[in-house]
Amino acid sequence: MASFDEFLAIELRAGTIVEVAPFPEARKPAYQLTIDFGEFGIRKSSAQITTLYRAEELVGTQVMAVTNFPAKRIAGFVSEVLVCGVNDADGNVVLVRPDFPVTNGSRLY
Repeated sequence: MASFDEFLAIELRAGTIVEVAPFPEARKPAYQLTIDFGEFGIRKSSAQITTLYRAEELVGTQVMAVTNFPAKRIAGFVSEVLVCGVNDADGNVVLVRPDFPVTNGSRLY
């Protein structure tokens, strides 16, 4: 079991997707996302969400992401945050996102 302090060590924050680019170099189909986390800055992420989401509909969408993991290089792209999602019954990633608009950078507790 994780302690509450261990949970608090993970920073889950809301951000708005401001740009989506194709990522043909990725091993599995993915997008390169640019996400605005308000006072925490603009960050990049690779996300395997191409099955359920079209690039143009993602711009302006808020998502939840882990913002304090180390950056990870994926096929030459530096992914700075981990966008959160859950698998549906078919194994497709469904984004975790706020039901209503929140301030970019807001933390999930």
